[in-house]
Amino acid sequence: MTSLKFGTSGLRGLVTELVGLPAYSHVRAFCAMIGEDGAAGPSGEVLIGRDLRSSSPLIAAQCARAIVDAGLVPVDGGAIPTPALALAAAQLGAPAIMVTGSHIPDDRNGLKFYRSEGEIDKTDEARILAWHAKLNLDTVPAEIVAPRTHDALAAYQTRYLEFFGADALRGLTVGVYQHSSVGRDVICDLLAALGARPVPLGRADRFIPVDTEALRPEDVALAIEWAGSQRLDAIVSTDGDADRPLVADEVGRFLRGDLVGALTAAFLGADTIVTPVTSNSALERLGLFAQVLRTKVGSPFVIAGMAQATAAGAHLVVGFEANGGVLLGSDVAHDGVSLAALPTRDAILPILATLTASARAQKPLSRLAAEQNFTIALSNRLQEVPQNKTAALIARLDAEDPAYRDAAFAAHGGVAACDRRDGLRLTLGDGTTVHIRASGNAPELRVYVEAPDQSAAEALLQEGLDFARQATT
Repeated sequence: MTSLKFGTSGLRGLVTELVGLPAYSHVRAFCAMIGEDGAAGPSGEVLIGRDLRSSSPLIAAQCARAIVDAGLVPVDGGAIPTPALALAAAQLGAPAIMVTGSHIPDDRNGLKFYRSEGEIDKTDEARILAWHAKLNLDTVPAEIVAPRTHDALAAYQTRYLEFFGADALRGLTVGVYQHSSVGRDVICDLLAALGARPVPLGRADRFIPVDTEALRPEDVALAIEWAGSQRLDAIVSTDGDADRPLVADEVGRFLRGDLVGALTAAFLGADTIVTPVTSNSALERLGLFAQVLRTKVGSPFVIAGMAQATAAGAHLVVGFEANGGVLLGSDVAHDGVSLAALPTRDAILPILATLTASARAQKPLSRLAAEQNFTIALSNRLQEVPQNKTAALIARLDAEDPAYRDAAFAAHGGVAACDRRDGLRLTLGDGTTVHIRASGNAPELRVYVEAPDQSAAEALLQEGLDFARQATT
């Protein structure tokens, strides 16, 4: 048994089960796959990036060793945001590997694989596993290699400086919750270059697992405290590898990621959005987008949905997840400046788009958010819940025991409808929803709820968490 598995965003697991032979052998398998496809970059180059968690430098070194042993050329992109690495891969025409566990705790880490055209898909994952079994490696060479370096940040910053323009955020004062995000300095640099005054906050010297869908109480309290102690127009942050944004308004209240995604898509002029079933049900009612396509949770499914929409003739496609990560599926022309498609999760684009939309409308973020009339939606998680236990609970709630399902939510009029696209999303008799699914990245059970007001949503979320905890203990 091993914790290592491909989930919603790459291969992840415990550091103790990834460092060494597992990291080396999976990278060798990835190299074998791209070699089979003739998909290595110029001169056989493969880019490597990493986040700031404690195990990432060692794993990145083992990736470089594996690339050399596969007959290819490692290129070190350093500690950079995942979307910056993806952009560099596209520009260089080279595959890439990002060493990151995103938002999960420091005792876990992962590998995210890219072809030059974007993230690998589920078929590629199966091929990597097949090559892994075929190679059947049993040793890791001890010699360390010293790959050449490549500055991937410059092009990433230029991308947004040119698109938004030097005065886009002039006059704004923006708090930047830095914690251990690999994008913490990039955000400050971009905000300043776009005319805002960035205020660095909460910089950490150890890894902090900030999950944009399940904020820690201390993160919520910090934002309110910072907003109350100084005059800020917003507070922004990201998860560990800077592909999921956090945006709080002028009083420190965090905007849900799907709301940030919708504001970004509207700012860009999207006619089609692609988003998982966990995103707010108000998206279909907003009238902002000609088409709303729903998918399972995970960027590979959103990317597949964006490709489907483009093939069907959609003009401008934007994907986003409930965690806030925005995937740009189409090239965008805005005020005479082009922004090339980047079909991988990005935190910087939604942060800058949301702030610019607020600045242009001359409305505080709180008002801009309220005008979208989103249903109150909340989410949280139970940690250290094995996926088989979550699966057993979902099975019982679904086909195995309808009476159990109705009894569990009898106070809400039982269950009126079920959506089985990812986990189980229950529409209750009173119109509220409870969605239970297993995380694809860690042993966690996630609960999402929607209700007509904040207090009802908070109560329903707690009820859902208590029910799930009792049912899986």
